[in-house]
Amino acid sequence: MSDTTAPRFDPIAFIGGGNMARSLIAGLLRQGVPANTIHVAEPVDALREQLAIDFGVHGHVTAVEAAQDCRTWVLAVKPQVMASVCEPLQPLARILQPLVVSIAAGIGSDRLRQWLGEGAALVRAMPNTPALLGAGVTGLYAGPDVDADGRSRTQALLASAGQTVWIEDESLMDAVTAVSGSGPAYVFLLAEAMQAAAVAQGLPPDAATTLVTQTLLGASRMLTESGEPASELRRRVTSPNGTTHAAIETFQAGGFEALVAQAIDAATRRGRELSAG
Repeated sequence: MSDTTAPRFDPIAFIGGGNMARSLIAGLLRQGVPANTIHVAEPVDALREQLAIDFGVHGHVTAVEAAQDCRTWVLAVKPQVMASVCEPLQPLARILQPLVVSIAAGIGSDRLRQWLGEGAALVRAMPNTPALLGAGVTGLYAGPDVDADGRSRTQALLASAGQTVWIEDESLMDAVTAVSGSGPAYVFLLAEAMQAAAVAQGLPPDAATTLVTQTLLGASRMLTESGEPASELRRRVTSPNGTTHAAIETFQAGGFEALVAQAIDAATRRGRELSAG
């Protein structure tokens, strides 16, 4: 006789119901996690009600209400309100010993531990906005109190938003933020510049938009699906003394690589400043 027992899903609490929380909730539901095991704390009535309508999850006004009896908490609030959200959770964290996954930029594990007390096992996560499409990438750092089960649960949670990369040195999370967390904005800036240049060359705006966006999409697919390094893909499309070669030479004469390095360094340093409070 076959075993027809339904799988057991542990309840999970999202503290904050913004866009990133919505994307993770949608991903969990796609993976088969029942909506009735997901609790969301969202103080804004309209947002809380919409979450219940869209996903069928349990909505709560306060974080303490949402986190009751949940072994996993996802902190998805703005960094500037994190302390005021975490401190009321401290007694509950001491009792439940939950896995706590923070997706707030610039908030280090030391400060989270200070606000939550010593009861929680802490993971820092830095997803990016393509997670809203299930096409993101998330950098993860697990504190020393996170065991193999905690890592596995975190992996399953964030995999719903795209790929994941574990970082073993927390100080490198600022570089993760600078590269992938902020990275979509760099691509959007490039798209803006290419579209403007295309229009300046006489192309209609709608044609320029399609040409640029599909070029970026196709190039991204080649990077992810070909298995070849970016340098090799660039070499293959750059014929000596051809049109691409002329453009690449112009980029490099303007210090393109150095400018990218400076930009990512600036973002990393700003992340460290925010982490220091």
